[in-house]
Amino acid sequence: MDVRGYIDQHAPEFFGALKQWLAIPSISADPGRHGDVRRSAEWLAGHLRNTGFPVAEIWETGTGQAAGMPAVFAHWPAADPAAPVVLVYGHHDVQPVEPVDEWDSPPFEPAERDGKLLARGASDDKGQVLFHALGVRACLAAGGRAAPPVTLKLLIEGEEESGSPHFAELLRSQRDRLDCDVIVVTDTSMWAADVPSMCVGMRGVIDAQIDLTGPERDLHSGSFGGAVPNPLHVLADLLAGLHDADGRIALRGFYDNVAPLSEQERGLLSLLPFDEQAWLADAGHSGAAAGEAGFSTLERIWARPTAEINGMWGGHTGPGGKTIIPRDAHAKLSFRLVARQEPADVAAALREYVAERTPPGIKATVTIGGPGVRPCSSPVDAPAVLAARRALQRAFGRAVLFTREGGSGPEADLADILAAPLVFVGVGLDEDCIHAPNEKVDMSLLLKGAEAVAYLWDELAEAAGELAAAAGKLVAAP
Repeated sequence: MDVRGYIDQHAPEFFGALKQWLAIPSISADPGRHGDVRRSAEWLAGHLRNTGFPVAEIWETGTGQAAGMPAVFAHWPAADPAAPVVLVYGHHDVQPVEPVDEWDSPPFEPAERDGKLLARGASDDKGQVLFHALGVRACLAAGGRAAPPVTLKLLIEGEEESGSPHFAELLRSQRDRLDCDVIVVTDTSMWAADVPSMCVGMRGVIDAQIDLTGPERDLHSGSFGGAVPNPLHVLADLLAGLHDADGRIALRGFYDNVAPLSEQERGLLSLLPFDEQAWLADAGHSGAAAGEAGFSTLERIWARPTAEINGMWGGHTGPGGKTIIPRDAHAKLSFRLVARQEPADVAAALREYVAERTPPGIKATVTIGGPGVRPCSSPVDAPAVLAARRALQRAFGRAVLFTREGGSGPEADLADILAAPLVFVGVGLDEDCIHAPNEKVDMSLLLKGAEAVAYLWDELAEAAGELAAAAGKLVAAP
């Protein structure tokens, strides 16, 4: 039986199992659901054992008062000990479901409708994790094998939707067991159901708050206005100065390490059927596209760094007028980062910018919201990326394009700590309503995902020499 025939034959049991898993409300951000996150990990470990993985374990994260949510590790060695080692990353925790009254059906009672499966986690990320179990069985059946052509490892974390607070520590502590040649990330989306694509990069993020204080109390503007510094005036100047007339960010050294898009990738992005007017309509009916000069809209949201003002407040905001010089002013900002930028460097540049532009009489405090998330990217001509593209093209029967994503996750930690290249293989869609009410997934695309990874293991096994050569170049690079 070929791969597609096996998947079609076993699709009913695949979806039956997925519905069982989706019924577990594994919301990592809700302390009241932490027991369900553990149940979710136990369910997945059991399912992977039944699939045939010789090893399927639950890994604890954190310790003592700082204990976190469990991850699942599975391992299935290839028959050939020299075969490439592939680590699949995903997550089994899910987002909160509020507002519940906006769901068409209960979020943890999976429902089929018009070829879609509705439930929290259907697309992000349980459906995409589980198709790997179906895909490996299809690969074995089609090849008449007892073991996959590559050594497979799965690491499915339980805290991704809570910022992966213990993930880097887990990677370091289990570095030897997680050693691999390629990392396959299955937590991304495609351009459209009829336009298959691969993600080759994700932006990082860091957030900050600026707090300015002036006089000890609000002052009468008639008595003191124009004679003492106004915190809101200073804040407005700071925020207005973040960008120049071309939309470039004015922090010193901000662009020093930005990895530019290659002409090859810019050309590939231009092949995507992007309708800017339709995109603007989806963007809350925004009136126009805007941003850094010299770049397309897709380049701006995927491959260029940004600085956004998320909120500002201070002084009188109630009904009517109040003629005061306010004692304080505040703003929240976030920065999306691209390959080679470091959150710590951006934090330092922001502090320097604020300090240089804050006048006497105003005290400025910049608070950074944690270490941030580092960006990651994969060259479009990397051997592992090309192998994945061939696998997806076999499954979809058409050319596969390249995209990036504006969101952020722990992928940079995976690549750096495990010293292996990233490959993104996902079949979610923007219309899946992830993180929102009525999350859903196209059931046919989950089956295509299973088919693609069934081909991928053979493609990576055949590319073993190229993978090894690329790794050698990586090690030798300065």
